[in-house]
Amino acid sequence: MDRPRKPTLDTVASAVGVSRATVSNAYNRPDQLSAALRERILETAASLGYAGPDPVARSLATRHSAAVGFMLGQQLSAAFSDPAASIVLDGLASTVDGHDHCLVLMPGNETGGPRPSTVARAAADVVVAYSLPDNAPALDAVRARGLPLVVIDQPVLSNTARVEVDDEGGARMAAAHLRGLGHTRFGVITFGLQPDGFTGLASPSRQASGVFRVSRDRVAGYLSVVGPCPVFEVPGSRRDLGRTAARSLLRSAVRPTALLCASDELAFGALQAAHELGLRVPQDVSLVGFDDVPFAQYSDPPLTTVRQPLTEKGRRAGELALRLLDGGRPGEPSRLPVSLVERDSTAPPE
Repeated sequence: MDRPRKPTLDTVASAVGVSRATVSNAYNRPDQLSAALRERILETAASLGYAGPDPVARSLATRHSAAVGFMLGQQLSAAFSDPAASIVLDGLASTVDGHDHCLVLMPGNETGGPRPSTVARAAADVVVAYSLPDNAPALDAVRARGLPLVVIDQPVLSNTARVEVDDEGGARMAAAHLRGLGHTRFGVITFGLQPDGFTGLASPSRQASGVFRVSRDRVAGYLSVVGPCPVFEVPGSRRDLGRTAARSLLRSAVRPTALLCASDELAFGALQAAHELGLRVPQDVSLVGFDDVPFAQYSDPPLTTVRQPLTEKGRRAGELALRLLDGGRPGEPSRLPVSLVERDSTAPPE
């Protein structure tokens, strides 16, 4: 038995006795019709089971999808489980809201960004890249489609709209704070320098050749103040990874009295490790994070950290994306300020 054919724009037009264009205007340009005629068209469409123009077909016809693509360097869960990433995404979404645009999330994989095939088929008119490595293949896919691009944090690309903070300067602030307290034995915990899943002590050559600019700059900022020290690399910004790194560093023969963590999430994991090893924070080991996510002021003890304006970073990226959609130019990179927030997780060594 043949299935009944789905109603179309033409079906509604025939039933109402108007042109196909008039029915289309009822959905897309309601100001072109009288209120009575539009209501009659919509009532007829509803009675026939017609839900309106197919948005996919419309985007193919107009070559516009009214969507902002958001490329992640990590898996999709990172957009929701990593507080810093979710706050940035919330800032972006709050800017896009009210402009009739959708957000299309594109998760990263082992290359440090979405697969090129994902980018090639994504229904998006502009793309925002969030913390991708310098050599991410997804970037080539964006260029191949000729889509406008906004970068949050990394990579640094010429003639591309970008929002960033002074990662190296913020790291120097954190390290100088610990130096000023009298610490001389340090350890650094950083998220990935390369998108290869490596966990362990990062050699100086690995530190210098990292393809994630944020990781590279924060490590360089720390070491420029404290000098050579162990740098433990983990493949993401998660508490369990921070715990793993801290347990290794704090069990070493020459135990650090201070740990510099490239994110608050890593620092929270380090705090857990210190407690498990029977170490007091900050009496036995001081901890500094980076981000100042909301939980930083409620951890036990409250976390000293480098504050970056995460919500503003997302808002600025959203504004740039909308400007590019309207045919605007990328302009100069937007650099937002960072500051050190001193709390109770740091103190002079005992």
